[in-house]
Amino acid sequence: MPWMETSPVDQRAQFLAEQRRGLYTMQELCDRYAISRKTGYKWVARVAEEGRRGLQNRSRAPHSCPHQTPAAIAALIVAARRAHPDWGPQLLLDWLRPRHPRIHTWPAASTAGALLKREGLVPPRRRRRPTTHPGVVDPVTAVPNDLWTADFKGQFRTQDRIYCYPLTIADQHTRYLLTCHGLPSVHGALARPIFERAFRQYGLPRAIRTDNGAPFVTRALCGLSFLNVWWMRLGIQHQRIHPASPQENGAHERMHRTLKRGAIRPPRATARAQQRAFDAFRHEYNEERPHTHHGGTPPGAHYTASPRAYPHTLPPLEYPAHFVVKRVTAAGTIRFQNRLLFLANALDTYHVGLEEVDDGIWSIFFGTILLARFDERDYLIRE
Repeated sequence: MPWMETSPVDQRAQFLAEQRRGLYTMQELCDRYAISRKTGYKWVARVAEEGRRGLQNRSRAPHSCPHQTPAAIAALIVAARRAHPDWGPQLLLDWLRPRHPRIHTWPAASTAGALLKREGLVPPRRRRRPTTHPGVVDPVTAVPNDLWTADFKGQFRTQDRIYCYPLTIADQHTRYLLTCHGLPSVHGALARPIFERAFRQYGLPRAIRTDNGAPFVTRALCGLSFLNVWWMRLGIQHQRIHPASPQENGAHERMHRTLKRGAIRPPRATARAQQRAFDAFRHEYNEERPHTHHGGTPPGAHYTASPRAYPHTLPPLEYPAHFVVKRVTAAGTIRFQNRLLFLANALDTYHVGLEEVDDGIWSIFFGTILLARFDERDYLIRE
């Protein structure tokens, strides 16, 4: 004999049939079916009102949504967006309120934004390459020129109303201030001659530590800029502190406080006079001012130039024979299998090497430095 299967609807019908026969009280009948008296009376009333159809489960969806934007208000927001396609949700709501004073309750800006998105009035944004960071290493040094630190002191105006951006370079190990030069902007083309002069005078450091601002870092691949690409060609490692973390370059920032008191407050009359003040401060800071880092002796008593001389010409970039070598265009791109890949404008005219490390997976090298990898199936570059 097969098992008997019953559905909730059949059980409810059987419950009501027994209730109509009157053989049991409501409490006894509900106990037999393991339901409460409230539930029993609910089904009795529902069948009396709707008949057999009342035995079915009703939808639990709400009949109305109290926080739903009324159709009339939604139409006003959509019309305002079409009239002003560049305005955001909050601006549209602020514009609509005084024009419709009889409407006392307006939706939140986030609700209006979701409405505009559903209506297709919000164009999709182009996804930007997420910025990556190489990580911060501790500023550990053993001898002078293991690590230089560089930064722009905050800009100010001289008395003739000309902006001055002081570029400072210091040796981390001895705190020796290598240069302090006022520039009219932070453009890399202006900063490079200052670094080149320091390299010629003091030799090359092993690494240079900076923040993530211009001209040291850009939003291109690996933050490549014209400055740090040049440093890499010279065999100098570029160290970057975390964004908004000046304490990771604390010794340099402390020197800036001293520079501000000694040579910037008050600003000098002209840029030329300001540079004379920088030069005088640098001499005093290096040769006369005692430094607690050295137990009360000035940095100049401990600094020596680097044994790595600045080269007159840079050696050519060479890659192993199995690499695919590509020249970077002025637009910062290379062509690979008839498709363009953007790397960085700072690599203009340089050659990069591509090595296939797995099936369709390629590593991009700049000299001996691994810049990124990409998959030829989707051509997405991953740093």
